[in-house]
Amino acid sequence: MSDITYGKVATFNTHPDTSIPMESPLSVAFNTGSVPAATSGSRVLFKEQAFLGHLILRGGAIVLDEAVRKVLGISLPGQPLGLALDASGERSVQWLSPDEWLVIVPGGEELDVEQRLRDALGDAHYAIVDVSGGQTLVELSGEKARELLMKSTPYDVHPEAFPVGKGVTTVFAKANLILRRPTEERWELVLRRSFADYVYRWILDAGAEYAIGVEE
Repeated sequence: MSDITYGKVATFNTHPDTSIPMESPLSVAFNTGSVPAATSGSRVLFKEQAFLGHLILRGGAIVLDEAVRKVLGISLPGQPLGLALDASGERSVQWLSPDEWLVIVPGGEELDVEQRLRDALGDAHYAIVDVSGGQTLVELSGEKARELLMKSTPYDVHPEAFPVGKGVTTVFAKANLILRRPTEERWELVLRRSFADYVYRWILDAGAEYAIGVEE
């Protein structure tokens, strides 16, 4: 059943009851496959940030910017391919296209954020879609993280072409995903749940020469 209805739009809590165990997109790989431990010699570190809240926003930039600032305290990125984070770094807004943005928040916040955005937007022309269950986010860090990316994506990841605060939709190991750089040391890959196992295994292979380690 819907939790609340806005006009003709019914919103749903897509998370199961807490009594039902949740499994990340990489749970099978972690439980049955190779999971190299992070060591002092690991020059690339891999970490999955599972169960985050992912919302797709569509609409006019002016009206959405006002609502997002009111609800999250973040302004929409001012430039194409921009990525904006709040002070904690836990909530972000990313430009995907001229009228489309990706909002990522800590897991469990997405339904409340969606409802508050709908309240703030009122009768404006917009769309909000919760895609949390279909996506996951993984992090790459370490001194050789950029070298691993250079082996995996055709997009130019040189600091001059890919500064902090940029995010792009690109190809990574033949999979479509979003590549973002929230800090100098960390890269993030936002990918479909169905690609997670494949991308993970690719990254382990590509990072073997850097003694890649997995932080669980």
